[in-house]
Amino acid sequence: MAEALPPPRLTRRQWTRRTSLTVRILAVNIIALGLMAGSLFYIDSYRKGLLAERFQLAKSEAEIAGAALAAAPPRARAALAGRIGLDQKLRLRLYDAKGKLAIDSFKVTGPAYIFADPAEDPSLIKVARALDHSMNWLLGADPIPFYAEPAADSATAWPELVRAVQSNQTIITQRAAPDETPVISAATRVGSEGAVLLVTRNAPDVTQAVRDARGTLAIVLAVTFLLSIQLSLFLARTIVQPLRALVRAAVRVRLGRDRAVEVPRLPERGDEIGLLARALSDMTAALRHRIDAVERFAADVAHEIKNPLASLRSALESLEKVKDDGLRAELTAIAAHDVKRIDRLVTEIAEASRIDAELSRTQFDELDLMSLAQALAKARDERGDNGHCKIRVEPHDAGPWTVLGDAARLERVLVNLLDNACSFSPPGGTVTVAIERHSDRMTLSVSDEGPGIPLEAREKIFDRFHSLRPEGEQFGSHSGLGLAIARTIAEAHDGSLTAEDRADGKPGACLVLELPVPEEAEEDE
Repeated sequence: MAEALPPPRLTRRQWTRRTSLTVRILAVNIIALGLMAGSLFYIDSYRKGLLAERFQLAKSEAEIAGAALAAAPPRARAALAGRIGLDQKLRLRLYDAKGKLAIDSFKVTGPAYIFADPAEDPSLIKVARALDHSMNWLLGADPIPFYAEPAADSATAWPELVRAVQSNQTIITQRAAPDETPVISAATRVGSEGAVLLVTRNAPDVTQAVRDARGTLAIVLAVTFLLSIQLSLFLARTIVQPLRALVRAAVRVRLGRDRAVEVPRLPERGDEIGLLARALSDMTAALRHRIDAVERFAADVAHEIKNPLASLRSALESLEKVKDDGLRAELTAIAAHDVKRIDRLVTEIAEASRIDAELSRTQFDELDLMSLAQALAKARDERGDNGHCKIRVEPHDAGPWTVLGDAARLERVLVNLLDNACSFSPPGGTVTVAIERHSDRMTLSVSDEGPGIPLEAREKIFDRFHSLRPEGEQFGSHSGLGLAIARTIAEAHDGSLTAEDRADGKPGACLVLELPVPEEAEEDE
C-alpha cells in the first residue's frame, strides 16, 4: 500500500495570499500592539532600579545609625535607637561583641511598621499579587526568601551580620514579607568594640509603585488596543467592502446573467480604490461594447453570406431543369458570380476579424506617406486598376511627410479609398490625393468628382456591410467592408478617417485620413 504523502506546506507568501485583507489589517495592528505590550516586561527594570535606590538608602541609614550609636553613651543608645526607628520607620537591632542582642528598637518604642496580613487583603490586591507571580514566572526571576524571625535572636542567626563582621563592610539583603513586599536589611559594624547593627525596613511602596506603573501602562495599552481594533475595522471596511462590491459586480458580469449589471464607479472616492472602480467600470463598458460589436458583426456576416448562398442554390437548382443552352449559360454565370462574391466576402470578413489583433502586435516604423501614395498611384495606373479615371497626387507643402505605421496596412487604406473614389468617379474624371502636414498631424485626402455623400450618410458609410454603390455597378461587386477596414486601420494608428465636403467646393466626395506626426519630427520644426 502506497504511503500517503503529507499535505504541502504553505510558504509565508502563500499564507498571506490566502488570508483575507481584514485579517491582515487586524494582524498588523495587533502585532504592533503586542510589541508595545512587551514594554510591560521592562517594568521589571523599573522595579530593580527602585530597589537599587533603596539598597543604597539602607546602606547609608545603617552606617549613619551605627556611627550615631557608637558616638552615644552606652546608657543613651537604647533611646537613640528607638527614636531613629520611629522617625525613619526602621527596626534597629544592636548586637554586642559576643553576638548577643543588646538593643531592639521595637522593644524600646514599639513597632515602627507592621507586616500586612495577606489573608485580609482585598480582592484587587490579591489579583495584583497573582499578576506579580505571573510576571516573575515569565521573566524567570529568582525566588526571594521570605522574612522570618529566628528562634533565638543572635548575630549568628543573620547571615548578613556574619558577612558584615567577616568583610568589615555593610551588607544589604532582601527578603519578602508575608504579603510579598520587600524587606530590606542592612548589616554594619558599630565602633571598634565588635558590635554589629542590623537595620530592617519594610518597603511596600516599592511594590505599589511597580504595580501602579504596570497598571497605568496596561490601561494605556487596553485603550490603544480598543482604538486600534476600531480603526482597523474601519480601515478594513473602507477597503474591503468596496472591493467585495467590485468582486460581486465582476462575477455577475462574467456570468453574463444580467446585461444591466453596473460596476460601482465610487465617484466620491479619490483614492486608489476609486481609480480601480472607475477603471473596472470603463473596462466593463468597453468589453460590453466589444461583445455587442462582435454579435452585430456575426449577425451581419450571416446575413451577407445568406444572400449569395440563396442565389447560388436557386441557380444550381434551376440548372438541372433548364434545357435551353443560353439560359443554362446565364445560370452558370450567375452561379460563378455568386461563388466569387462569397469568396470575396469570406476574404474581407477574415481580414476584418484579424486586423485588430495583428495591428496590436505590429511594430510601427517611420515611412514617407507621400512616397507611398505616389508609388501606389503609379502601380495602379500601370495595372489599369483605375478604370476610366485618373489619379493625381498633390503635396500641399514641402514636407517632410513622415508618419509612424505599418506600410502594408496603410497601403490597404489608400487602396480602399482609391477603389471607392474610382468607382464613383464619372468617365474621364480625376481622383485627387492631397497631402498636407500640420504641426502634429498629417492629413491625406482623397477627392473624387462623383455625386458626393449625403450628410446623413457620412458616418454610415464606415459601418460594416453598408453599401452605397454608384448607379450601373453590378450588385455584389463590393463587400461593404472596405471603408470599415480602412477606418479600423486608421484608428489603430492613433488616427482617424472621416468623410467631408471637398475643400474647393466642387461636387464629389472627400475622405480624409489623419495620422499623428512622430515626436522627433515635431521637435525638428
